[in-house]
Amino acid sequence: MVRPGSSAAVLLILLGFLSVSSVNAGDICVSDTMLSAPLNVTIREIEVNSALVTWEILEGDPVIGFAITQQKKDVRMLRFIQEVNTTTRSCALWDLDEDTEYIIHVQSISMGGSSPPSEPVLFRTPKESEKLASKSPDKVTMEEVGQDAQLRAGELIIIVVVLIMWAGVIALFCRQYDIIKDNEPNNNKDKAKNSSECSTPEHPQGGLLRSNV
Repeated sequence: MVRPGSSAAVLLILLGFLSVSSVNAGDICVSDTMLSAPLNVTIREIEVNSALVTWEILEGDPVIGFAITQQKKDVRMLRFIQEVNTTTRSCALWDLDEDTEYIIHVQSISMGGSSPPSEPVLFRTPKESEKLASKSPDKVTMEEVGQDAQLRAGELIIIVVVLIMWAGVIALFCRQYDIIKDNEPNNNKDKAKNSSECSTPEHPQGGLLRSNV
């Protein structure tokens, strides 16, 4: 026969075990759905009208996408960028205004919702004149080198073609000049022959024919 005191103790133990199990299960569910805010949000490749945002996430977070809010400083209007089904950790910002300050927040997205926003990041786009001035003349990119090489090659081809044409013209002129020089003796002989045929004929007896008046 079970004593009343022992049965009450067993019941208390069972209730305590069930409460601990339920609390642990709740913690597991919360840990599965809660996401940490993105870390090390950085703005790179800042241009006059564009920039690149990069960030990191905690290992193990079930992230399936991201959301970015872009806001001009001291302006209420926001631009919201969202992309899912991706593992990328960067996003390009486009259509920015020059010499303007922007504030960026990044959030991670999972099947259960979104993470808290990251710490705000402030950056400023440069002016067009500042960007051109910061580009040193000695700092030549590979693309510019390739363009210069193409231009020089085109100029060289044009020069070679012009020289070939001039050489052809000169050769043709020399050939025509040689032909003219070769024909000059024959022309002189023909002229002498024609002049002799057109001279006054002599009388068969050696005197000139005269007409009677």
